[in-house]
Amino acid sequence: MTGPAERSERDLLLGEWACLGLLYPRPAHGFALAELLRPDADIGRIWSLSRPLTYRAIAVLLDRGLIDAVGSEPSVAGPDRTVLAATRRGRAQLRRWVRTPVEHLRDLRSELLLKLAMAERCDIDIGEMLTAQRTRIEVQLAVLEIEAFSGDGEMVDPIALWRFEASQAGLRFLDQLA
Repeated sequence: MTGPAERSERDLLLGEWACLGLLYPRPAHGFALAELLRPDADIGRIWSLSRPLTYRAIAVLLDRGLIDAVGSEPSVAGPDRTVLAATRRGRAQLRRWVRTPVEHLRDLRSELLLKLAMAERCDIDIGEMLTAQRTRIEVQLAVLEIEAFSGDGEMVDPIALWRFEASQAGLRFLDQLA
C-alpha cells in the first residue's frame, strides 16, 4: 500500500478532494472543514470524514502545496486555529478533477455526487463533463447488455444485470440534471 507522499498529485483520496473543494471558494480552518464533513452535514451526506481524518487530509494537501496556511483565528477552547486556503495549483487541480468523468459505475454514488456538490459550491462549469459522463455510461451499458442477456433475452449473469440496471439509473439521473 502506498502512503500519502507516494501517491501522485492526481491520486488524492475523496476526503482530500472534499477538503480542497471546501477551501476553493474561501479560506477556513480545519475545525470548520470537519464540521462540514460530519455525516449529517451538507458535504458529509455525500462523503464524510472524522475530525482526525479531516486533519490528515489537510496535512496531505499542505504537504503537496495544494493549500497554504494564510492566517490564524482565536479559538474559544484551545490554541488559535490555522486558517487555510487553496493555492493556485490546488484550485487548478480541483477544477481538473471536477471536470473529469468518473471511471466506474460504482463511483457514481460517491465521487460523481461529490464532484457535483463541489462544482456548485465552487462555481465550476461541468456541462462538458456531464456530457462525457453520459457517453461513458452509454458505452458501458452496451457492453453490459451483451453480458447480462443471451440472444433470446434471457438473463445470463446476475452481476452484469445489476450493473446494467445501475447504468440505466445513472443515465436517468444525468438526464434529470440536464
